[in-house]
Amino acid sequence: MDTALRSGTLIKSDSGNAYKVMRLLGAGGQGEVYEAQLGSRKVAIKWYFQRTARRQQKEVLANLIRKGTPDPSFLWPEDLISEHSGQTFGYVMPLRENRYKGIVDLMKRRAEPSFLMLCRAAFNLTRGYRILHSAGYSYSDISFGNVFFDPDTGKVLICDNDNVAPNASETIAVDGTPRFMAPEIVIGKANPSRNTDLYSLAVLLFYMFMMSHPLEGKIEAGIHVMDMNALRLLFGTNPVFIYDPSNNSNRPVPGYHDNAIIYWEIYPQAVRNLFITAFTTGISQPNRRITETQWLDAIVNLITGIILCTHCGAEMFYDESMASQCCWNCKKEVPVTHILRSGKNRVALTAETKLYKHHTDSDYDIETITASVVQNPNDPSLWGIRNETVSEWIYTKADGTKLPVASGRAAAIAKGARIDFNKTAFGEID
Repeated sequence: MDTALRSGTLIKSDSGNAYKVMRLLGAGGQGEVYEAQLGSRKVAIKWYFQRTARRQQKEVLANLIRKGTPDPSFLWPEDLISEHSGQTFGYVMPLRENRYKGIVDLMKRRAEPSFLMLCRAAFNLTRGYRILHSAGYSYSDISFGNVFFDPDTGKVLICDNDNVAPNASETIAVDGTPRFMAPEIVIGKANPSRNTDLYSLAVLLFYMFMMSHPLEGKIEAGIHVMDMNALRLLFGTNPVFIYDPSNNSNRPVPGYHDNAIIYWEIYPQAVRNLFITAFTTGISQPNRRITETQWLDAIVNLITGIILCTHCGAEMFYDESMASQCCWNCKKEVPVTHILRSGKNRVALTAETKLYKHHTDSDYDIETITASVVQNPNDPSLWGIRNETVSEWIYTKADGTKLPVASGRAAAIAKGARIDFNKTAFGEID
């Protein structure tokens, strides 16, 4: 196979680094990606085809490199290479480890994470895009081809960041990926922006949670040739959410869209409501799309609402809209004794429960554990929430009695009790 860069070649970057080309990893519409080495460090090099090596793209890359990555989850451009060839150029980025899998792997069941790790991956992706947007950028091409996750940890990597540009910039080289583009882009009435990113993010999350596309139902099943006219109809001129509460013309077809039918019922009503808004109001009113913060709040509650069925062991989600909790797998009722409520947070207090810095400091940190549900060593029938921080909590019993909870000590889980984690964050136990 004829490739632009030969294995073993040393190429020098604009900053003076010398990279040794190791092997071709793959090719896409814009160029080829290679594994390379800088000393003992392995990196990736994207080398543009001549037809896509535009001066404008080179300027975008130089700007991204100069400003630096907004978050470690992005495989951000690090170095520019333009002296190896006078006709094209490339850039250096971190190399993705093999443990990271694509959403396509999830869809084809080559990766089967637990619900917990799937939710953590969804949270981390959403958090990454929130940070990117807060820095003034839009991504323009959110799709399952550009994101990867570790099924064992939920950590994520976001690639193809050479298309990142200032929000609503005219320098963006791509409109997006079919099936992920916002309807206004499909029909040619808008350019990529933060608002269109929000639509694409909602599609990506729907794929992750429901293993299906939010607009592919009965109408799509009736199309025999998926040509440009059909794509424009489905995703541009006449998009209909498969679970639109006021329009049932595009419901999932049993035997054809089984993933959507099965998974839709597994998730709590609060999450379903967000998707309903995202693909009804959010289709026609871009300024009212679900924000990253709304998704993050909902996904945190998914994570801390995971319950193990006491009958079959399946992971299930606590749904506060339901009077009783029923396992999606064995259909049996599962008792939930206590819920900790803190602002928008809902935490099912079970033997496996952890609280994170997000719950005690409201900062969307779900890596730092600040509390654990523990069993009383002297009386196994009693449970408590152990303080895993270095700060003292204040525990208030239902009768108003206040007690300090030092680091490493536990507060009893009892209905009507309140825990003040600090001056601004507290939780109440139902």
